[in-house]
Amino acid sequence: MQIIGANIVSSSIIPYLSRNLLLARVGWQSRLPPRHPLRQQAFASDSPGNTKKEKDDDHGVTATSQAPSETSSTSRDTTTSSRPSAGQTSTPPDWDEDPNLNISAFSQLPSSTFGYNQHMIINHDFKEALRQILWQFRAPIRYAFAYGSGVFPQTASGSKSAATVHPHPSPAISSLQGGQGKMIDFIFGVSYTQHWHSLNLQQHRDHYSAIGSLGSSLVSRVQDNYGAGVYFNPYVTVNGTLIKYGVVNLDTLCRDLSEWDTLYLAGRLQKPVKILRDDPRVRLANQVNLISAVRTALLLLPSEFTEQELYGTIAGLSYLGDPRMALPTENPNKVANIVRYQLPNFRRLYAPLIENLPNVSFHDPRCSSSDWMDDPGTNATLAQDMDPKRRGNMVRRLPRSFRSKLYFRYQSKFQIPQLDFDKMLEESNDLDPARVRRQQGSVFDQRIAGDRQEDLRKEVRGAIKSTVQWPSATQSLKGIITTGFVRSVRYVREKIAKYRKGQEREQSASGSAREKGS
Repeated sequence: MQIIGANIVSSSIIPYLSRNLLLARVGWQSRLPPRHPLRQQAFASDSPGNTKKEKDDDHGVTATSQAPSETSSTSRDTTTSSRPSAGQTSTPPDWDEDPNLNISAFSQLPSSTFGYNQHMIINHDFKEALRQILWQFRAPIRYAFAYGSGVFPQTASGSKSAATVHPHPSPAISSLQGGQGKMIDFIFGVSYTQHWHSLNLQQHRDHYSAIGSLGSSLVSRVQDNYGAGVYFNPYVTVNGTLIKYGVVNLDTLCRDLSEWDTLYLAGRLQKPVKILRDDPRVRLANQVNLISAVRTALLLLPSEFTEQELYGTIAGLSYLGDPRMALPTENPNKVANIVRYQLPNFRRLYAPLIENLPNVSFHDPRCSSSDWMDDPGTNATLAQDMDPKRRGNMVRRLPRSFRSKLYFRYQSKFQIPQLDFDKMLEESNDLDPARVRRQQGSVFDQRIAGDRQEDLRKEVRGAIKSTVQWPSATQSLKGIITTGFVRSVRYVREKIAKYRKGQEREQSASGSAREKGS
């Protein structure tokens, strides 16, 4: 039985995790009882405060925000004010039954602290340096996050690059990257694609390849109509820092997060990212994405598994079917490295969701200790209920587009006549406004969930591959046009170099392990 990303935390990364595990503790507290002392301590140390009005310095846009500690002027990402009381912060257990993705204010979210697990805590000065980069764009950015190894390391802290790639980076960026000199990746969510590119082309024409000379109308059509709906501008320097930024329409982003029509951006947000500008609609859609990732991973996992197996399975979802993983351009151990070095952030992201699911829980005696979460060497065990009825409910609540692919695969496997299958699809229609029902698993859902574990894993993985493969391939081909030939060659060469370095590190680690064992 192959589990994606199953690795044991090695002693070489314990010092790194020790420095960062404290940052994950706040998000973990939401799984504790309301009056648990650790929960109260976390509420006091990482408060978002009440709803605030924040003025966007560039665009004059007033937005309601509840991001945790994002307005603090202290040297850390924490404040001393208190969170709302437990009664005010509880999230309805059925919040994902029929989420309203047309909301426009944070006050319309299911609870006042809804989605706080999405906000990773990073060094305050580094966060402000990333925000300064956003302020260099006059075109309005409604939602933004930074991601990748330039923000969240995927190697041991002692690893160094030969030279920095940033012309004149801020001290905070140089310090946090520790001399590794990695390009920083961003995703910008925008309301109006053509308008945004029109403004950005006027300000930053040098960010675009030759296609930019054909105007914002063509640029927006290329973005929205091909691939995964993202337009990337790589290898551009902003504030002395080398960055790559992708532009996506908010409607496209929310649709992928809630329905998994491509898993291109949903997959990125299933891993720790640093949200720099938040949006209520995206926060709600991303919470749907995250809990869907947990449910999908549970269908792939046995009755008992470890944290690293769970997070590794989730982190690997969007790489299934990605053609880049079959080429010598991606480190084959990429998923394992992401989880290994970001375990605290994965805990912050997913532990509150796990606690709210009725069919899975932490099942490890080490979790009975009040400070077990501070132990970077702990790889806790979890257990799930394998009852087909409960797992059928998970199948029923999978994202609509992805669930349809899984249904079609099982129609073929079970040889269900088309008329009967169409009737089942009609009964499970989420879009019919005349129907108001709980998303309980049907007999068909329970039959899927009760399939042999190996067969279920095969079909779920097949549905994921069919979701990822075509959008990822066409997005990569689109990148050759939007990036330009010179930048594309540079990108491929650097990817190959990273692949070879990863291979060398793994061979070195294997050699060291053999020497210790002999």
